Amino acid sequence: MSNAEAAPVEVRCGTTAGGEAPAGTARVDVLTPRDVPLGGPRAMTVRRTLPQRTRTLIGAWCFADHYGPDDVGDTGGMDVAPHPHTGLQTVSWLFSGEIEHRDSLGSHAFVRPGELNLMTGGHGIAHSEVSTPRTTVLHGVQLWVALPEAHRRTAREFRHHVPEPVTADGAEIRVFLGSLAGAVSPVPTFTPLLGAEIVLRPRASVTLAVDPGFEHGLLVDEGTVRLNEVPLKPAELGYVQPGPGTLTLINESDTAARTVLLGGTPFEEEIVIWWNFIGRSHEDIVKAREDWQNSSDRFGAVEGYPGDRLPAPVLPHATIRPRGNPPRDRRDQLSDTTK
Repeated sequence: MSNAEAAPVEVRCGTTAGGEAPAGTARVDVLTPRDVPLGGPRAMTVRRTLPQRTRTLIGAWCFADHYGPDDVGDTGGMDVAPHPHTGLQTVSWLFSGEIEHRDSLGSHAFVRPGELNLMTGGHGIAHSEVSTPRTTVLHGVQLWVALPEAHRRTAREFRHHVPEPVTADGAEIRVFLGSLAGAVSPVPTFTPLLGAEIVLRPRASVTLAVDPGFEHGLLVDEGTVRLNEVPLKPAELGYVQPGPGTLTLINESDTAARTVLLGGTPFEEEIVIWWNFIGRSHEDIVKAREDWQNSSDRFGAVEGYPGDRLPAPVLPHATIRPRGNPPRDRRDQLSDTTK
């Protein structure tokens, strides 16, 4: 998915040093999203949880948009013309609806509920995304993964994977990246990652063994869920720093609750995000934008989309102030909901 903001902010992201939680404990920081309209007056609005002031990355996960359920009769659905990416992977995961994907590798695929579409745009790739005519309700998440320095210029790639669900106590789990509850995704990643949809039965509780070297984020889609005793409402994300070896999820709803669990080892590199590009410097972004505007072979061409490609927005006149994760004591002051 494109970041279709008219004036995207340049963000320098990076983890900051902080003490790990004591073994067996799991402090939870509650992150609330901001609404971002993607396009004109009938366009979709997404709830953006990453990046934000109190947290810019969870592992290598650097961007999280949560959208729907949207009646496409009201919003017009999704119609994102060909646009570029560098230095990242896009992870598309739907709860309902269907999206047609085309990219400059020649891939033509469909994003469907419970199916992973992962696209690698290292040195450069372009793609389009359009909700299909048979889609009435569009609902899902769009995620980005930052590529580490050693791999950020890797060749473009596209992968599709349908994870088999596994059950644990009152939960049904689909692991699309990494491993959890005995399920292992075959899709390789450039840094250690976890991505899984977890659906909890009404009033169910599950305790999951997780990698203590990972930091984790639980995004609630439906229901009210307690993460290690801290309540999370729909669209909120609970962050847990490295240290604990288990996470406990409790569905406090009388209906099923759906969540997405993200995790990974802390990403220690600084990155600059602007529009659909990730680089290491302002100059990286300027070069990527110039190559896209000049129709460079760097991004290739998307065949089959009935329209023009997206032009890049105008660059800011100056580099925006660097932004990273505040130290632990500063995050305490920023979040009244932290437990």
